[in-house]
Amino acid sequence: MDFRILQTFVVAAANENFHQTAEALFIAQPTVSQHIRLLERELGIQLFMRVGKYVRLTPAGRRFLPHAKGMLEQYHNGLDDLLSWRQGYRETLQLVASPIIARTSLPHLVHRYTRQFPDVDISIKIADSIEIGPMVQSGQADLGLSRMIPGELQLDTFLIQYEPVVFAVPHNGGDMESPLPDWEQELSTKRLLTHNHPVYWDDLLLLLRRRGIPLRSMVVSHVDITKRFIEEGLGVSFLPRSAVIRELFENRFIELETPGIELPKAGSYLVLPKQSVSVATERFVEILQMLYPPLAPV
Repeated sequence: MDFRILQTFVVAAANENFHQTAEALFIAQPTVSQHIRLLERELGIQLFMRVGKYVRLTPAGRRFLPHAKGMLEQYHNGLDDLLSWRQGYRETLQLVASPIIARTSLPHLVHRYTRQFPDVDISIKIADSIEIGPMVQSGQADLGLSRMIPGELQLDTFLIQYEPVVFAVPHNGGDMESPLPDWEQELSTKRLLTHNHPVYWDDLLLLLRRRGIPLRSMVVSHVDITKRFIEEGLGVSFLPRSAVIRELFENRFIELETPGIELPKAGSYLVLPKQSVSVATERFVEILQMLYPPLAPV
């Protein structure tokens, strides 16, 4: 079976429009129609029906679609494996990490790993922590570096480290002798940017409201956007120290103490499948154990 024809079928099923499919694949629209006719002829069944300017999958087309995607995935995986082999790689390591870890500790880990094991082909995916457990459990990644404990049962999870959460506000432009702003006043007069971390926000908001501080909040789901908003004077936030260490050092942010409120700690976690792992994965875990001893099971 021609995999170019399978690719055309999968893209057409997603777009439900042959013209858009042709644009996405950089081929002519008559070629799209020809590919679909050839595939239908080979399978002996109609895959699409026309509805005005659009096309819709027939019941047979919907049934065949996941098989087509699976065949394409196996084909591309085979090409990737062959390319790695030709480039001299003997092993592979698929790693998925949360954005915070990817921007802070991961570069040092990868640098150390590639220096010690240059014949391992590493691929890195960035995903929200809530997605990391399912990706490791399904085999899409050999290991995960997450900011939350996954709920999946077929996984082993280890605490890498805890770190403090700090109250970060924009620098007021004053010198080192200027008094620091009052933290409660900052909270009551500026918008609080929340839920940029997957774990601690609900409990923290409850503590702040019990203290009677009038809050105006805005959900901003990513740390990088939160930091940009703080720099632009759009609000303040509680963030893991590692996420703002550079901004604090460069005097773009100020860290304020919060007397009377015990701020939470944020954890980083190693996520592994319960079944046996590859040698490449074991070596990565060994580097983690050297840098962050001990890795404690949770």
